[in-house]
Amino acid sequence: MKRTLIALAALAALAAPAVHAAKPAPKNITIGATSTTVKFGGSVTLSGKLTGSNNGGRPVAIQKDTFPVDTFSNAGTVTSNAQGDWTFTDKPTANTRYQARSGNADSKTLDVMVRPAITLKLSDSTPRAGTLVRFSGQLCPEHDGIHVGLQRKFGTKWRTLRRPLLKDLAGSTCSQYSKRLRVRRDGAYRVHFFGDTQFVAGNSRVRRVNAH
Repeated sequence: MKRTLIALAALAALAAPAVHAAKPAPKNITIGATSTTVKFGGSVTLSGKLTGSNNGGRPVAIQKDTFPVDTFSNAGTVTSNAQGDWTFTDKPTANTRYQARSGNADSKTLDVMVRPAITLKLSDSTPRAGTLVRFSGQLCPEHDGIHVGLQRKFGTKWRTLRRPLLKDLAGSTCSQYSKRLRVRRDGAYRVHFFGDTQFVAGNSRVRRVNAH
């Protein structure tokens, strides 16, 4: 009788469904960006892929650290699709370092640079030769007390003619500048930001002056 019970217990154990061990987490994760330089106020789309087994439907934490870099903070969490791909959109406010993490897998770091948004307008784009023209505009975000370069194109190179000072723009998070320049001939002009620790160099749109 005892032998029969032992045999039945053994058969029951064989018939029971096997208990599967926990699936291993993905071993690696990649990260990339639609662009590594964006204009202030714009967005960047980050994307990557989890590699290895069990890479679908996994949480991916996106971390970021604004320059000067010291500590990562959480920017958000997304879920990988069935193929292990993930996508995340962010709006960096200054030069920012990103990293993606899923489980014990960390991606490489990725730096996304931000250039200020600069406008340039002219008081007269078709002045009489020798007339004073006012070049003015805004730079966002604010950089009060910083000089920008009012530049003119000579051949293939840009030369700084004046260095207007950025001043406070009341009720705004931007700075403003204004400079008058005597224009004697046709030319192409722009305003150049020279860059600092939190923003890379950038330019306004080019404006043409047609003197007559």
